Amino acid sequence: MNVAAEAKEKDTRQRIVETAERLFRQLGFQKTTVADIARELGMSSANVYRFFGAKSEINEAVAQHLMGEVEQAAAGIAAEKKSASDRLRKLVHTIHKMNGERYIDNRKLHEIVAVALSDNWPIIVAHIGRMGAIFGKIIAEGVAKGEFQPCDVESAAKLVQTATIRYCHPRLMVECEDVPSPSLDEMVGFCLKALTK
Repeated sequence: MNVAAEAKEKDTRQRIVETAERLFRQLGFQKTTVADIARELGMSSANVYRFFGAKSEINEAVAQHLMGEVEQAAAGIAAEKKSASDRLRKLVHTIHKMNGERYIDNRKLHEIVAVALSDNWPIIVAHIGRMGAIFGKIIAEGVAKGEFQPCDVESAAKLVQTATIRYCHPRLMVECEDVPSPSLDEMVGFCLKALTK
């Protein structure tokens, strides 16, 4: 396949994913059919199936796109020239804000995340790993600069990720919305204090 054909295929796949995401927001992912997506794009269902073998592949591509945007924002924060504490605080706040805007404010889009999490889709496991690596990068740099105490960085990253999960995990954000708990700032402050002692 030549470069132009590859670019066209990539563009078509992207258009399918973007259209599916828009329909998922409007109708819910389980009610959206491949025929709905094809109709919106002015193509046949058979043409959509040329790019995705099954509706489940479209579902995963939409979820991957949404998580990829969070990962991209997180990587940008990790690369900033700020203290590790400031970056860690901003990281958790950004994840909380992005997931809230996507999944709390739009319950239909939340459905796809709930299913992905409960069915343990491989893309979810990979996403958690990539986010853990970003937490670890910030903590490792904090240790290297003497801002954080020496520690097992991988374990520290998992601990911070676990401690803040209630504020970042879409399903827990919904389930715990009205449950009294420490604020996000209090929990991040607690984690930072643990890292700096």
